[in-house]
Amino acid sequence: MIRSGAPSPGAADLTACDREPIHLLGTLQPHGFLLVLEGPDLRIVQASTNLPDRLGRPAAERLEEVLGQSIRTAFPEAVPALESYLAQAQPSEGAAYLTTLALERGKGAGSYDLAAHRIGDLVVLEFEAVASEAASIQSLDALYPRLNAFVEGLHAAGSVAELCALLASDVRHITGFDRALVYRFDRDWHGTVVAEAGNGRLPSYLDLRFPASDIPAQARELYRRNRLRIIPDAGYEPVPILPSHTPSTGTPLDLSQSVLRSVSPVHVEYMRNMGTMASMSVSILVDGALWGLISCHDKAPHRVPLQARNACDFLTRIFALQLAARERGALAEQRIRLGMIQARLLGYMAEEEQFIDGLLNHPDDVLALVDAAGAAVVTAESCRLLGATPAADDIRALHTWVSSQPIRDGVFVTDSLGEDYPPARAFAERASGLLAISISQRYASYVLWFRPEVVQTVRWGGNPSKPATPDPARGPDRLHPRKSFETWKETVQGRSLPWSGPEIDAAKDLRAAVLGIVLRRAEELAALSEELQRSNKELEAFSYSVSHDLRAPFRHIVGYSELLRSREGTNLSETGRRYVDTIAEAALSAGKLVDNLLNFSQMGRNALNRVSGDMNQLVEEVRRKILRDVPPGRAIRWQVGALGRVYADPVMLRLVIENLLSNAVKYTRDRPEALIEIGREPDRDGEAVFYVRDNGVGFDMAYVGKLFGVFQRLHRVEEFEGTGIGLANVRRIVERHGGRTWAEGALGRGATFHFTLPLREEAR
Repeated sequence: MIRSGAPSPGAADLTACDREPIHLLGTLQPHGFLLVLEGPDLRIVQASTNLPDRLGRPAAERLEEVLGQSIRTAFPEAVPALESYLAQAQPSEGAAYLTTLALERGKGAGSYDLAAHRIGDLVVLEFEAVASEAASIQSLDALYPRLNAFVEGLHAAGSVAELCALLASDVRHITGFDRALVYRFDRDWHGTVVAEAGNGRLPSYLDLRFPASDIPAQARELYRRNRLRIIPDAGYEPVPILPSHTPSTGTPLDLSQSVLRSVSPVHVEYMRNMGTMASMSVSILVDGALWGLISCHDKAPHRVPLQARNACDFLTRIFALQLAARERGALAEQRIRLGMIQARLLGYMAEEEQFIDGLLNHPDDVLALVDAAGAAVVTAESCRLLGATPAADDIRALHTWVSSQPIRDGVFVTDSLGEDYPPARAFAERASGLLAISISQRYASYVLWFRPEVVQTVRWGGNPSKPATPDPARGPDRLHPRKSFETWKETVQGRSLPWSGPEIDAAKDLRAAVLGIVLRRAEELAALSEELQRSNKELEAFSYSVSHDLRAPFRHIVGYSELLRSREGTNLSETGRRYVDTIAEAALSAGKLVDNLLNFSQMGRNALNRVSGDMNQLVEEVRRKILRDVPPGRAIRWQVGALGRVYADPVMLRLVIENLLSNAVKYTRDRPEALIEIGREPDRDGEAVFYVRDNGVGFDMAYVGKLFGVFQRLHRVEEFEGTGIGLANVRRIVERHGGRTWAEGALGRGATFHFTLPLREEAR
């Protein structure tokens, strides 16, 4: 059979199934009983008709006695565990296991697992009878080795398929079902059996797909809200809950979180048609969304004790965490890879006068960005093709159609183009998938990526086009589930591999870059250029003011302080002389600060005069200059590696070396022996990487972001002199050369300052 795309069950089938209120059926499975409590006195307002009664009275008499009573009177055994549950500030979502207790009430005598959950002001209390074989079921201590082995196996599994196979095997082993399946939903909510473990009593469903109508929307929502469901015997007789409506609200009781909730008659019949009499399902939730199910079946009725069910729930939640981590990791790796491609494309576009040439001249990266086989860049004037694409005329027509679509955020995505645009069926072998981005806000300009058709043979568990048949005896909207589960093969054509989230995001990011950086920024850059010119003029005026209006007064202060000290020093007291020294030192420091500010402002305006030079020679010249001001008694050990040649402005680079070496000398002066190391790391990514390392006072890495800022200091001026501008000059000079700066350090353990300079052949 040939079909274009996946099948869709008939509208009547879907709407009838989706409308069935399976959470409001008002009945229970008979392996337990239920009480609904209300008010501060916890009075019983609803109850299932199978309440145990030591006197053996009819259900109606027992119900009449219990309804309106407090749980403290009717079932005092349950009160301690219930009060502990109610005392919780934030009770757990869904049904919570409270305890296992014994009832001594005639026909109902025995042990029960007690569970509770809340519905608004109501408390629903459920007593699930402990299976007679529960005593022989493994305890949690006995299950621990199995659980531990499962966790170890998850880490060792090399793929998602292996994870699923491990889960199916362990769940079947713990529960004793004939067959355990791992069932994964796709984006259309069709489910595929991706792993299976069985004993051969039931047929294999591995790799079979089941239509979305088999698990309708409201059932999937219940699976999401209530992770674990069990049907011990598909032949059970439902037990009513009376009264059918809660007296205080007048509405049916919502059993979404119930452990004992009865299931849809359609589902029970579905199980019988599958040849199974017992089932259990555990929901697989990834980031709160329903990823799939573990579905267990048995040919005969089969009870699974609470301990085993809890163990399965535990395994499934661990599996889901591991699955989510792997999927996030795979997506993160893909995003990083695509981000690198996108960065290259942005660089190519920036180098070209016409940004489109940056794309057209690098077709491999354009296609690799979204893993496409072909692409086209279409504007009103041109249609440029890359890779395997439809004919230009076909793309023109497709471009016109895409331009007329109400696409969101300028992006159009489909993996079944022929369904949306029928003419595309003629070139499906080249373009069954389309990812398109608009690259202009004024004109119909697009980048179109194409993926070829991938013909698939899908094995369905029965004919998906006939999932259900009407049941006239039960009303026009009631259905019989399908009866055949024999393998039904279908050939799906007209579809490509789906586009992944990271691929779509990469296309969106490219669109944003084109619009925001290459096109829309044109006017902003023009305005910015004017603003920069105005700022430069103001900066020049400021520099002039600093050099002529501020420097002279500071020199006068220093000069007159020296005159006062030399001529009138004998007439001054010790305190007066100290004041004069302080004035002179402060004025001298202020003068240095003004000089440094002037140098800093000039860094951005002076033209770079790059030449190739010997870095070791420059370092040696700077080192000798610095040593002139070092006291004779200081011990400094220098380690200078092979630094090679660099291509830079020697005057500005000298200032970088002076600042870094001066800092190293200054911040190691309290060490018995200062160790200062200057070296060059292996070149990488077209950069020469240098470092200056010392064993001085270091700094706290929490403040590393402040190091290269103007007036930023990490030490008090009383401890170490300085203006706080030196490292800002270092960063500005290095960045003007196209390099980078960063630092590493620890308090009391020294610091290392790195900077890079771009390479060229002569400097390597």
